[in-house]
Amino acid sequence: LLTVARRSAGHAAARRQTADRSIAIVQMLEDERNDQVSDGFGDDRLKLMFACTHPAIAEDAQAPLMLQTVLGLDAARIAASFLVAPASMGQRLVRAKRRIRDAGIAFSIPDAEDIPARLSGVLSAIYAAYGTAWDDVAGADQRLAGLADEAIWLARLTVQLAPEQPEALGLLSLMLHCEARRAARRGLDDSFIPLRDQDVTLWSRDIMAEAEAALRSAARAARPGRFQTEAAIQSLHAQSRITGERLHGPLAQLYDVLARFAPTTGVLVARAVALAENGDTDAAMLQLDAIADAEAYQPWWAARARVLWLSNQELAAREAAIRAAGLSNDPGIRRFLLAGGYQNKPRG
Repeated sequence: LLTVARRSAGHAAARRQTADRSIAIVQMLEDERNDQVSDGFGDDRLKLMFACTHPAIAEDAQAPLMLQTVLGLDAARIAASFLVAPASMGQRLVRAKRRIRDAGIAFSIPDAEDIPARLSGVLSAIYAAYGTAWDDVAGADQRLAGLADEAIWLARLTVQLAPEQPEALGLLSLMLHCEARRAARRGLDDSFIPLRDQDVTLWSRDIMAEAEAALRSAARAARPGRFQTEAAIQSLHAQSRITGERLHGPLAQLYDVLARFAPTTGVLVARAVALAENGDTDAAMLQLDAIADAEAYQPWWAARARVLWLSNQELAAREAAIRAAGLSNDPGIRRFLLAGGYQNKPRG
């Protein structure tokens, strides 16, 4: 099993070399080594990820453990995905591994009937992996090469494993909608291009069609959730850009729904921008001001610049953009912010 995992998905091989560092995973590999029975998982990495959802492991450590042990991300990148300090994330992972060791937790692949109850952590890890790759807009970090494709592949396999689970379909739809726009995110000079200014002819219509099909399949279950809502938001963004129709009202409403499912810092920041684009800049600023400990979060400052500019507070918007640029490691994004990219859409 370990040999197969190391040979697959060329770009991801270096990341998965960390798989043998986890005592729990090594134990599971030993237990599974001679098991040739087809189990429907379709990929050894997905099997390992579900093994990390053992009920004895704290829920807030399950997805980070998958990202480190199976996908090979370091604690600093995992911490950035979950918006916690690297030291705190490192301690969380150490505690999880210590519990595995000290309690002698025997890992096992969950039975089919247990998959739904253990799905959430796996979806969270896939989502975080894709987000980590997506944030590297310029593709500057070769350690992340192939990670977005790997995340989409794992999402497809999860849908095959649990086709009746709408959130698995929702996550796949969300990532496909984002992936369809990848070619339009950068200019020829490596400049950053926000969604509202992208050349829609560069978007992949085939990938978008697949994303829409997955979202429709998820909706038939009539069990909405976080990832379905995020996918619906991306679908609406695409519709607005392609048709030219202003859909700020429906987008703001969807962000209200999303904030109820997942009131994370990232979601609340995005909701504030949606409110401002819909004309309610006062509510948007109240939302941003209510988010605790966001001063080191780059998107918070970028959103603040946008909201302040839409509020006709141009000097304050400029100051916020400078703060956002200072917190970004991406030269293209820094140039975009410092050049006033946050204001490149007419007010009203």
